[in-house]
Amino acid sequence: MLDLITSPALKPKHGFFTRKGGASSGIFAGLNCGAGSSDQADIVAINRQRVAEAMAVPLDHLIGLHQVHSPDVLAVTGPLAIRPQADAMVTATKGVALSILTADCQPVLFADANADVIGAAHAGWRGAKDGVLEATLAAMEALGAQRQNIAAVIGPCISQAAYEVGPEFFESFTDDDPETRRFFAQGSGDRLRFDLPSYGLWRLRAAGVGQAEWTGHCTYSDPERFYSYRRTTHAGEADYGRLISVIRL
Repeated sequence: MLDLITSPALKPKHGFFTRKGGASSGIFAGLNCGAGSSDQADIVAINRQRVAEAMAVPLDHLIGLHQVHSPDVLAVTGPLAIRPQADAMVTATKGVALSILTADCQPVLFADANADVIGAAHAGWRGAKDGVLEATLAAMEALGAQRQNIAAVIGPCISQAAYEVGPEFFESFTDDDPETRRFFAQGSGDRLRFDLPSYGLWRLRAAGVGQAEWTGHCTYSDPERFYSYRRTTHAGEADYGRLISVIRL
């Protein structure tokens, strides 16, 4: 059985899929949808097909990107021959499902139910800092959405308790905007803990989005449901699975 998290804030069909219900095994056990992982390609294809069926779209209408931690947004109208380099997508086309892969970064799903415009963004610390969330809102407006009518939901991602960073990371934020100090708490020694989802919510609300929320799920702390790049790194494992988050009109 597939296990997906939804939010009442988003009216279109959507889901933040967990790792449950997939065909992968070993360290990838579950619903690994990352073609860039070292998992077997045919098994990843089975997992993606299960997601497409759950979203009631053909597999070629489950659109994905070659994510590179950028602020770049792509407007989509149908299936793509290749996966372009970008970290967010928007569409006003019925039957197109926008998908984002994550393993600690923020998956963010957007919808203006009045205008029938949706978006999806991969927002790690770098992408969020460089403006991928604001760029997604602007791209949705270009398709007829109104910012005050857009709901944005951040799905499962790493929480502050699990996200320890160094002083240079802290300085890269506070040098740009001293107000970002609020998203850091003291860790061990000179380390600090960064609150990624609160930072994402702050950026979204400052940009004038109508509604913004986080589902409250930490990828690092729940290995039964979520993949986590940082947890894999700490465990010394060779690779990690990727979670998929999807929205469609």
